[in-house]
Amino acid sequence: MSNPSDQEILIEIRNLCVDYVTPKGIARAVNQVSLELKPRETLGLAGESGCGKSTLAFAISRLHKMPALISQGEIFFQGNDVLRMNHDQLRKFRWNEVTVVFQSAMNSLNPVISIEEQMTDVMHTHTQISKDEAREKSIELLRTVGIHPSRLTSFPHQLSGGMRQRIAIAIALALKPKLIIMDEPTTALDVVVEREIMEEIFELKDHFGFSVLFISHDLSLMGEITDRIGVMYGGKLIEIGATEEIMVHPRHPYTQGLLASFPKIHGPRKRLEGIPGNPVDLLNMPVGCSFQDRCKYTNQKCYEIDPSLNFDSGFGVACLNHDHVSP
Repeated sequence: MSNPSDQEILIEIRNLCVDYVTPKGIARAVNQVSLELKPRETLGLAGESGCGKSTLAFAISRLHKMPALISQGEIFFQGNDVLRMNHDQLRKFRWNEVTVVFQSAMNSLNPVISIEEQMTDVMHTHTQISKDEAREKSIELLRTVGIHPSRLTSFPHQLSGGMRQRIAIAIALALKPKLIIMDEPTTALDVVVEREIMEEIFELKDHFGFSVLFISHDLSLMGEITDRIGVMYGGKLIEIGATEEIMVHPRHPYTQGLLASFPKIHGPRKRLEGIPGNPVDLLNMPVGCSFQDRCKYTNQKCYEIDPSLNFDSGFGVACLNHDHVSP
């Protein structure tokens, strides 16, 4: 983990809302989310499937497409307004400043183009580099992620899942971005390969000095690799703070439920507990707290008031009863 600067902000998101326009109505997948990320920092974003994590990642990089629509809020990258960038500015922003590593590398790599062509294409499109220079840089990047240069001539289907994911990471590093968004980058991999890739990612982070927004449902993994963790539920950021604080003293009942669902190697043996009920319906959001029907601390206020993030010494929690919640 890093020692991010307290004096700088790399990216700042203010009151961001992202809606999906559907035949049944408008589903607000990201609801009034505000957060910031510092240089060299790793911020984890956790939550169940459908809570808005990936939608937020697409919105930050302006990769969202209809029916998704940014309906409110601001995104600033080193002071520059991302939502006001024109086409040419966005092309530069997406590779020179921010890149995204998606869940499945097979979905981001072109199956009919060699690895070399895919890597050099990024460089030719965004820089004035020569063909020979692009090839040399591709070889260097492959070595950086632990792949032999002979694989440049391979096609994606000829590589293992772990190798494809490493190549996706190498391509993301091609223009030395300041922020890499990793959206469940190891989901389809076994735990051994996952561990190897995560170790490599953070060795690269220390070497190149980029920041990471790491999106996952796996809080136990985040506990090992992040500086801070934010937890989303029903499109909202409901808890955010230093990783150790989140892992040891979670203050939101939902975060507690996520942590209780993962087995622990150390300490007394406990029965794993799931979170009762189903995720909130984004097309039919309740009045009050969105977690009200799944929470054991619910009282009358929870059906009337939608809590906002309440910050104390850098730790934020959106719960009316957080003072009474025991981890």
